[in-house]
Amino acid sequence: MGKTPASLKAHITRLEMTAPPKASMPVPVNIQTAIMRAPEIPLPFYRYLYRQVGARWQWVDRLRMSDEQLAETLNDKRNNISVLYVNGAPAGFYEYFCEDEDMIELSHFGLIEHALGLGIGKWFLLQALYAIWSLNPKRVTTTTNNLDHPRALQLYQMYGFSPVSTGTGIVRPLSDKELLEIARKKLTAFFPTSAEVANAASGCSGGAGRFGVRNRACGPTVPSVPPLPGAEP
Repeated sequence: MGKTPASLKAHITRLEMTAPPKASMPVPVNIQTAIMRAPEIPLPFYRYLYRQVGARWQWVDRLRMSDEQLAETLNDKRNNISVLYVNGAPAGFYEYFCEDEDMIELSHFGLIEHALGLGIGKWFLLQALYAIWSLNPKRVTTTTNNLDHPRALQLYQMYGFSPVSTGTGIVRPLSDKELLEIARKKLTAFFPTSAEVANAASGCSGGAGRFGVRNRACGPTVPSVPPLPGAEP
């Protein structure tokens, strides 16, 4: 068993803005960008984005949620997620939560590592703020802390946020056991478990199921289960 990582003390800053940003930036050149809303984002894809963006900054809360808890959070009609693509690949995301008609929280914002250094961080934050302010709130809030990107606080202030309060919190990094569980969830999202294969092969369920496997007695078998990496064909 791996050692349980030591807890980290976080110095938290809560920020607020009460007017849309006045700045504007052109679309980045020499790269292809797209921002797409993801109203029904699959849990494995969300976990991938959350982990890729937040691993360096100790984002852990959503990774500790069960499927049911995470689905309930993401499917809340007040929650909105948009994904950034750069040259065809996922490169970051932002997420905001409509507290009520007057207040919206920018709950998550960040880039995946391969998108850092391309000069799109400021532009992407502006796109997130434009989307939020198009809903005409009276206040937009967010939080950051000293475990976040070292320029996060400065960037938020550059585009109109002002600190309104500070505090402290404790962040408990993911243990080896939790990291293994996250990896298991990634695998089972794409490959069937032995129980699922056995069930699909032993009886007719009236449909193909999540992996497209159908019992021979119910019709032709569809060989849609992919081989595991490194397995013989």
